[in-house]
Amino acid sequence: MEKKLKKIVRDIPQHWVGDGFPVRSLFSYGGGNEFDPLLLLDYAGPHEFEPDQAKRGVGEHPHKGFETVTILYQGELEHADSSGGHGTIGPGDVQWMTAASGIVHEEFHSRRFAKEGGVLEMVQLWVNLPAKDKASQPKYQDLRDKQFPRVSLPGDAGTVRVIAGEFMGQTGPASTFTAVNVWDMQLAADGKTDVHVPDGHTCVFIVQKGSVRINGEAVEAVELAQFEREGSIVTLESDSASRVLVLTGQPIGEPVAGQGPFVMNTRDEIQQAMRDYQAGKMGHLA
Repeated sequence: MEKKLKKIVRDIPQHWVGDGFPVRSLFSYGGGNEFDPLLLLDYAGPHEFEPDQAKRGVGEHPHKGFETVTILYQGELEHADSSGGHGTIGPGDVQWMTAASGIVHEEFHSRRFAKEGGVLEMVQLWVNLPAKDKASQPKYQDLRDKQFPRVSLPGDAGTVRVIAGEFMGQTGPASTFTAVNVWDMQLAADGKTDVHVPDGHTCVFIVQKGSVRINGEAVEAVELAQFEREGSIVTLESDSASRVLVLTGQPIGEPVAGQGPFVMNTRDEIQQAMRDYQAGKMGHLA
C-alpha cells in the first residue's frame, strides 16, 4: 500500500545557532507533535567558513528528556558533555547523545577545521524519549562512518547507509529507545526504487542534494516530504545524483511539554528541569 504524501515543506529561512551553525529548521514540535517521536530537525549548510582563530559553535548548555543525533557530511566537529562523552567527528560520522535525566554539553568546530577553513554540512535531529525513559542515565554513542552497513538498491538505483533501524536485512549500529529508522540514501541519476517503510510510522524524506520525484511529486534540495502514517511503500525517482535522508519512527503518543533545551511531558516537569540545571544536578564539563 502506498504511503501517501501529506505535504512538502519548502522555502525554509536560514538562521544561526551560535556562531558556527547556519541552519534551516525543517520541522519542529513547536506547532504540535505531528512528527512524534521526532521533535526537531536542523539542516546546517553547506556553508564555507574561512580559516579563523575563533572558536565557533555553541558553548556549555543543558538538555533533558530526549536525544540529539548529529550527522556530519562535511567539516569536523568537537563535542564534550558532562557524562564524560567527548570526541571529534568527521564526514560520515554520527554523534548520538542521550540527554535523558539531564546533561550539559558543548559543540564547536574542531580546532583543525577552524584553522584550515572549509565547508560545513550537517544535520541535527532531536528524538523524543517515552516518559518511562526520561529519567535514564545520559549516554553518548560515538558512531563512525565505517560502522554503518551499506545496502545496494535493486537496479543500480543507489546505496543506503543504515545508521539506525533496519533496511533490507541490514541493521544500523545506533542503539535507540523506541523503533526509529535513520537511512542515508545516495541515488544514482535516473535511479528509481520503491522504498519500504514501516506502516504506522511517522515518516519524512529530506532531500539534501539533487532533485527527485517522490510518489511523482518533484522535491528539490533542502526540501522535506512528510507522509501519512498509513501505508508502507514510497516510490523514489532521481532526476540527478541525489542524497536523501529518510527518517521514520513509531509514535510515542504521550503529551509533550517543551521549553528551550528541555522536552518533558508536563509544565511542572519543565520547571523541575530548570531547577535541576540551576542547582548543578546535570553536571558540569571537566
